[in-house]
Amino acid sequence: MVSWDSLVGSTNSSIESSTLFFLTGIPGYENVHHLISIPFCVLYLIGIVGNCTILHVIHTDKSLHEPMYYFLSMLSITDMGMSISTLPTVLRVFWLDAREIEMNICIFQMYFIHTFSLMESAVLLAMAFDRYVAICDPLRYSSKLTPQRIIYIGVLIIIRCSIAPPVILVRIPTFSFCRSHNLSHSFCLHQDIIRLACSDISFNILFGLFVVVFYFGIDSLGIFVSYAFILRSVLGIASKGGKLKALNTCASHICAVLILYVPMIGLSLVHRYAKHSSPIIHITMANIYLLVPPVLNPIIYSVKTKQIHQGFLKILSVKTLGLTHT
Repeated sequence: MVSWDSLVGSTNSSIESSTLFFLTGIPGYENVHHLISIPFCVLYLIGIVGNCTILHVIHTDKSLHEPMYYFLSMLSITDMGMSISTLPTVLRVFWLDAREIEMNICIFQMYFIHTFSLMESAVLLAMAFDRYVAICDPLRYSSKLTPQRIIYIGVLIIIRCSIAPPVILVRIPTFSFCRSHNLSHSFCLHQDIIRLACSDISFNILFGLFVVVFYFGIDSLGIFVSYAFILRSVLGIASKGGKLKALNTCASHICAVLILYVPMIGLSLVHRYAKHSSPIIHITMANIYLLVPPVLNPIIYSVKTKQIHQGFLKILSVKTLGLTHT
């Protein structure tokens, strides 16, 4: 005969197990996780420090208080948001081997990861529009992209990108997870957690597809159309030097677009067509998608954008002088 205490204990145990998930580092390399954490820490440090430096340069240099650099500030804030969203759990897994994560915390992390990912795409669309106006309609550049309109664009991006994730994330606590509770990454992703559910996940799959099409699809189409008009305008410039100068102003943005969308497409293809491939492939693609843009964007803009490059050099020279005086 089953006692009441054992029944309650069994119920509590099932509830506890149903609300706990287990993150994964690098399978098969658990004994060297401390060493593997070093490149991760370097990447996080470069991404956070690099984007903070860009924000500092734009804030302190009044000559950079222009639409292009306001949008670059939005991109840097979004990049830092993506980095900070994954940083705590990644370091916990690699440093402390603390793999357990409670469902609500996992959902909380998913919200920020997916929201900042959507915001990154939307900011890149806004930057494409900025380049379109600057090259195709330069005389009305300042009148079209006023500080007030830029604020409106920023607020619209936040609202647009923050309302979609909760629609599918609020359903996750209602799911039953009768299979493994082991996640594939050292952070929580929606497509990773729903594969463990034993409930009907049709709505999550369909709405996730809608988000991809409506957000990333429209953003990428808008970027493509903007550059089609930019290319047509550039080809109308008579001098070769003028063409190169116009295209050079778009080089950093084009690189930022490729850095976001190429890993995103790669991760989607891996999840869709390589479900049974090595876990290392899934982990590598997910980390590239979430870590590479925040790291490379500040590097690209500091190298390709003269004003940002000069701002970096000023900061380095001030620090160097300070060290020599001490």
